[in-house]
Amino acid sequence: MATPIVLTLPGWQGSGPGHWQTLWEQRYGDRRVEQHDWMRPLRGDWIARLDEVLLAQPAGTRVLLAAHSLGCIQVAAWAAHSRLTARVQGALLVAPGDAERPDLAAQLPSWSPIVRQRLPFASTLLGSRNDPYCGADKARALAADWGADYRDMGERGHLNAESGLGDWPEGRALLLDLNQESN
Repeated sequence: MATPIVLTLPGWQGSGPGHWQTLWEQRYGDRRVEQHDWMRPLRGDWIARLDEVLLAQPAGTRVLLAAHSLGCIQVAAWAAHSRLTARVQGALLVAPGDAERPDLAAQLPSWSPIVRQRLPFASTLLGSRNDPYCGADKARALAADWGADYRDMGERGHLNAESGLGDWPEGRALLLDLNQESN
């Protein structure tokens, strides 16, 4: 079985040096989908950027997506509009940001409403009971809408650097499980 490449999709404002996505990029060679503007994200721009990165991969390349926060919302929006979804084997969706919440929607106007279509590839959504950016009930509802397996990660905040995950072997194993599911 070919080893897939992993594309990381950080959320709003990117992922800093202690974030599991950054640590995975350093340790495993995962590739970040760099956005033109991390501070003022536009949904259409972020969707187009993921298409650009996928088109730049050699034909037949297996791709896994590792998304965090707004990156999860990006995956759903992208999958609903892109012709390149067959290139993705699976997506790990970690702590989605609730872009429909009034305080966040005001700052991220192009991201609401959240796309609720079933994803055309295997996916697992990891939610936290005390995530300040997305309640557990909303995370479960998004998982159901997207056809993703839902995993309750307990009380671990936004599942980011502040959660003390380090390079997060548990998350990595769940990501690689998606490669097995797609075979």
